[in-house]
Amino acid sequence: MSKKLSIIAFSGEFDKLTAVFTLATGAAAVGYEVNIFFTFWGLDAIKKKKGRSFVGGTWLTKIFGFMMGGLHATPTSRFNFCGIGPSIFRRLMRKNNVATLEELVEAAKALGINLYACEMAMHVLGLKKEDFIPEVKDVLGVATFLQLSEGGRTLFI
Repeated sequence: MSKKLSIIAFSGEFDKLTAVFTLATGAAAVGYEVNIFFTFWGLDAIKKKKGRSFVGGTWLTKIFGFMMGGLHATPTSRFNFCGIGPSIFRRLMRKNNVATLEELVEAAKALGINLYACEMAMHVLGLKKEDFIPEVKDVLGVATFLQLSEGGRTLFI
């Protein structure tokens, strides 16, 4: 196996996205090639708009776009406490000198981690490449992502 880590980011939840970016930045820091494939709710982590916005083509996809809310509105998978869970975690992370989710995303950009958006999920959710941060390298189908991942380890989070 080569020093390659590929992560499928399916979840848009704060704690799971934190795990995605912690593993990705840690692997990149020790010389791994890292690819992250964002699909469905995971796409929320790479949206350009920071808050809730009506992105998408139809009224239904615009509602999904609004509900997703972007990186700063991600809920926790447990103990969300009506939306304050991520704020509590961010405070605990800062108190314990642990990088926050937003800091991990910035580190991923700085480390040159390859960020990819899932073409099929984008079609379903009515999203376009322009809806994502400029660091998204490409929009891919599953077959192409599997080719990129070949020879390394792949995780699904």
